[in-house]
Amino acid sequence: MTELRYPRILLKISGEALAGPNQFGIDPETIDTFCREMVEVAELGVELALVIGGGNIFRGLSAASRGMDRAGADYMGMLATVINSLAVQDGLEKLGLTTRVMTAFPMQQVAEPYIRRRAIRHLEKKRVVICAAGTGNPFFTTDTAAVLRGAELKVQAILKATKVDGVYDKDPKKDQDAQLFSHISYIDVLKKRLQVMDSTAISLAMDNNLPIVVFNLFTAGNIKRVALGEPTGTLVTGGE
Repeated sequence: MTELRYPRILLKISGEALAGPNQFGIDPETIDTFCREMVEVAELGVELALVIGGGNIFRGLSAASRGMDRAGADYMGMLATVINSLAVQDGLEKLGLTTRVMTAFPMQQVAEPYIRRRAIRHLEKKRVVICAAGTGNPFFTTDTAAVLRGAELKVQAILKATKVDGVYDKDPKKDQDAQLFSHISYIDVLKKRLQVMDSTAISLAMDNNLPIVVFNLFTAGNIKRVALGEPTGTLVTGGE
């Protein structure tokens, strides 16, 4: 058996990642590539949970900034995450992985309601659990939902998949001198206002001593490397 650094993980990916080269919607080829990486990770024996954003379909915060009621906009964003979750479920099951989509509020025709003990049992049976609809409450991001679900499901790490190689001191797309951190503390992320996750998510991870690994989703094999403990991206923990 391969020795795993993180036997149970929660992977957080943005909705935008599912759009692939497009600006909007779901790109089937991108989902297929992503799901094949999930299969490789599952074959290691990793217990895998996912939280997927909805920004490729609808972003509540953006709509609220243009005058829409924030609570209503956030509920629409939660529904977008369910659409993405069902798309990823379809991709995973075509490749032979058993999955369960579990929503934060009841949608019994399409998914199971999220019940913590049931979700843990699914993980123990090596089913991929996709936690959809955020926390079920407006004013909370899917980043916060990911950390909340990770803490509830007793994962060893949150894997935050991004479009860059980890956490930088500046935006690497705008500044060529940006420095990549291999390790940084929760406090420094908050003090420096680094765009890792929103402050609520970082604070919740800090309170529960839950490591966050930030890495590039589009580098093949990265998820597997993280699960095996190979140095990948940036590790965010309580220490230096």
